[in-house]
Parts: sequence; C-alpha cells; structure tokens
Amino acid sequence: MPTKTTTKKTASAKVVKKSVSKKAVQTKKRPLIFSDNQTSFWVQDGQVLNNLVALKEAFSTMSKATYTYHTSLDHNDFATWVALVLDDDACAAALQSAKTPAAAKTIVIKHLKLYDV
Repeated sequence: MPTKTTTKKTASAKVVKKSVSKKAVQTKKRPLIFSDNQTSFWVQDGQVLNNLVALKEAFSTMSKATYTYHTSLDHNDFATWVALVLDDDACAAALQSAKTPAAAKTIVIKHLKLYDV
C-alpha cells in the first residue's frame, strides 16, 4: 500500500512593526511668572527681583555676604519667595540646599528650562 504523504500548510504570521516617532514628546512649558511691585523680592544689596530670570541674574553678581543675609539654617528668603510668589515648589525645595550664590544660580538655570522664556 502506498503511503500517503500529506503536507500541512502553515500559516506564516506577518509581523507588523509599528513605527514610533523618535521625536521627544515635548511637554508644555510653564509661563514665566512675574510678581507685582508689592510681592517683588527686595535684596539687601538694593536689587529688586520680579521673576526667576531676574533671580538668576542677581545670583551672578551677588556677594556671599548678601546671600548669607537672606539664608541661614532656619530660613531661606529666596526659597520662600520662589514657592509663595512664583509658585515653583520644586525650585524652592532645591534652593533650600544651595550654600552659595553660584549653587543657587545653577539650580535656577535648571528650573528655567521648564519655562517658556
């Protein structure tokens, strides 16, 4: 008796790759908040600040003595102002750990990347 050979057809599965755009998903940047005259930050050296960009620039020229005047172990005027007036709790929390004007400036620069400036 001859043997019957049967062949099974196997269905080949097509693999479809979804193409995902490599562009980074851009998050919406925050608008820069400007304080009014009554809530501006009055620095001990005479500077008057009304937003994070002005704070960054002030840290560029601020003396260690002026910085120390506004910061100590029990308070940080810059962090308090950033949190309460400029509504940026993350930046304010980071400013709490800054020991020098240069370190504070670096923190503000990092946080300014999240703003539409």
